[in-house]
Amino acid sequence: MERKLRLIDSGGVDAGSQVEQACPEIAAPDRDGYLLDAYSRAVTGAAEKVSPSVVNISISQKVRPRGRLMGQTPRELQGSGSGFVFTGDGFILTNSHVVQNTTKLETTLSDGRCFKADVVGDDPDTDIAVIRISGGELVPVTFGDSGLLKVGQLAIAVGNALGFQCTVTAGVVSALGRSLRSASGRLIDNVIQTDAALNPGNSGGPLVDSFGNVIGVNTAIILPAQGICFAIAVNTAKFVASRIMQYGRVKRSYLGMAGQNVPLHRRLVRFHGLPVESGFQATTVENDGPAMKAGVKEGDVIIAFGECDVSGIDELHVLLTEERIGHESSISVIRRTEKLEMTIVPAEKAAAPAAN
Repeated sequence: MERKLRLIDSGGVDAGSQVEQACPEIAAPDRDGYLLDAYSRAVTGAAEKVSPSVVNISISQKVRPRGRLMGQTPRELQGSGSGFVFTGDGFILTNSHVVQNTTKLETTLSDGRCFKADVVGDDPDTDIAVIRISGGELVPVTFGDSGLLKVGQLAIAVGNALGFQCTVTAGVVSALGRSLRSASGRLIDNVIQTDAALNPGNSGGPLVDSFGNVIGVNTAIILPAQGICFAIAVNTAKFVASRIMQYGRVKRSYLGMAGQNVPLHRRLVRFHGLPVESGFQATTVENDGPAMKAGVKEGDVIIAFGECDVSGIDELHVLLTEERIGHESSISVIRRTEKLEMTIVPAEKAAAPAAN
């Protein structure tokens, strides 16, 4: 009967009727008790599996006073976050905002051992960072597949909420495919929404499924809302972590211009038969940058890049991948009333300043 209940718990469809069919000897009033018992076992089992991998990250961070007067120096603040070991040789995943501008990083494992940590690299565009410690007998997590998640399935968060180490909260996957704007201004796609309670200090901790497999990296909450929390999908985190471990950062291409989203006049849309009604207008073009070399001028509105339509900056960011670096791409712009076709060669985006 134990095996049957475990299979029922992982099925997630009409669990009450499945219990009735699999275990007809259980009286109807007792079935809810068995279901709650299975839920409890799933949460405790997942927590026991992942907790040895979760670390408390203590940080010392430099903060510059806003509008500081002459003679004032940056203040050093103390804070904390979470992370989790994902390789046996000490690599730890956490959030970029946890390690930004830090002067000191220390980690504490669930067994009480403390280690000094070094930042391997971080990616503010996805709010993912990798740090490393030197220690033996480390327990790495098991990664799941965020592409297989379903709305409503069990989600368990483990972290150091408000400094309380290895705090466990449980909820469900509330929604999939959300977009969240990072501190750098880029949209993070495929974000997981959950109602597993998160608090300051949970940032960087794992979100796991009922088997204890990591499905996301907890990253943000919305205040003063309750039960609306977000995690970076683990498939995104794995990709970013692999690039950070290889290059120290995530390589992306850039065009060398800044601008804003603007609507296109209806007459222009009809006259040129445009598939979009808005575009990205270049307000500043970098000297000797890829855009200037291609012939882009201030005021031009980009409406297509490569084979893809562009209605704004977010779509353009998605297209500026590592694979575009040094390779010719076509670009379509609207200049006043004309539609122009150009060839542009994206360059490699410069590395962000070191995280510590």
